Amino acid sequence: VSGFKGKGGRDRRHLVPVEMTRETFRKQWCKLLGEEQQVCLTTGKQRQRYITKDGKCQVNLGPIEDKCKFLSDIFTTLVDLRYRWFLFVFTMCYIGTWVVFAEIYFVDAWLRDDVNHVNDPNWPSCFENVDSFLSALLLSVESQRTIGYGSRMVTANCIEGAVLLMAQSIIGSIIDALMVGCMFVKISRPQKRAQTLIFSKRCVISERDENLCLLFRIGDLRESHMVDAKIRAKLIKSRQTKEGEFIPLEQSEINLGYDTGGDRLLLVEPQTITHVINESSPFWEIGAESLKRDKFEIIVILEGIVEASGMTCQARTSYTEDEIIWGHRFESCISLEKGAFRVDYSAFHKTFEVQTSRESAKEMAERKDREIPLLYSSNMRTFIYVYKSHLMLMIHVYLFQGPILLAVLQ
Repeated sequence: VSGFKGKGGRDRRHLVPVEMTRETFRKQWCKLLGEEQQVCLTTGKQRQRYITKDGKCQVNLGPIEDKCKFLSDIFTTLVDLRYRWFLFVFTMCYIGTWVVFAEIYFVDAWLRDDVNHVNDPNWPSCFENVDSFLSALLLSVESQRTIGYGSRMVTANCIEGAVLLMAQSIIGSIIDALMVGCMFVKISRPQKRAQTLIFSKRCVISERDENLCLLFRIGDLRESHMVDAKIRAKLIKSRQTKEGEFIPLEQSEINLGYDTGGDRLLLVEPQTITHVINESSPFWEIGAESLKRDKFEIIVILEGIVEASGMTCQARTSYTEDEIIWGHRFESCISLEKGAFRVDYSAFHKTFEVQTSRESAKEMAERKDREIPLLYSSNMRTFIYVYKSHLMLMIHVYLFQGPILLAVLQ
């Protein structure tokens, strides 16, 4: 609807923008079609990813009522904070304790009248040279940080001063242990190590060892290698069950060699990870044309132990259906030099086109099943195959020189 007329025949199209009306209509239409939510999500200008290319999860948690659970694990809560909030909490913990004990020192000095007898050598003061809140704050900082300039101190003339000094020392030690520990863990977290683990920008599908395979490439830019590196992948795809239930973002396992040990890697040079598309693969019925129409996302997770720190590191990336190239293969990036192998990372993402059937793996397997060997003669080096179809029966004899058509039976 581009516009409408109100009372008096006045044109009111300026009151309802066209783009806003279309967007609102699209959202309402998506709400009505619950089983078509995955289609509606992709009709916008930008493809919504489950995980970004750099491994960040695009999932926002809704309102959480019981937020006290985060305080029960205060250490993890502090480590998960952003750096600006963590530094704010770090600073406020120290400033807060300094100010609180400075107030206690000043109130106690005021009640004992130490404030008015600063320069009196005969007065048995509890807090020496404390005549204002600022001097009490300096006493608090010097006591907790064990600076001790010597001009301000707690004397032996009062027992509450000794108790306050011991309490501040204990609380300061606890804050030091907690804050320094959080800072160390936050700085040494292996997320930064994951930035030197790279993935190929695209996946490719081609034949390898007469099997249709999905391939992508991973590499490590550092010379200190990952220990016990493992690779796994998940398929994120929404679907509707036979009973009509809509399952958003269903996760399916993609076998990367778990049964053969191929998922355990020695990540010294770039590795090309292979997923054989067989009957148990979620891509069994997907061909070159259906790949363009399908909507899914492949999540790749690389895990390993950092050799320098011994901490577990995880790197993630994702590939959508638009980032899968049919009939391509990765270029080789390894060459032999004098005394060592050389890795050329400039060719890490490069692919080249190869001849690949545009059929799905299921269609290729059914076509191969129609080829049934009937006879083999070793002296003639002859094979006889029968090609079955619902129209005709074709018999070919494959001699050593090439195929010869013998008969066509209608």
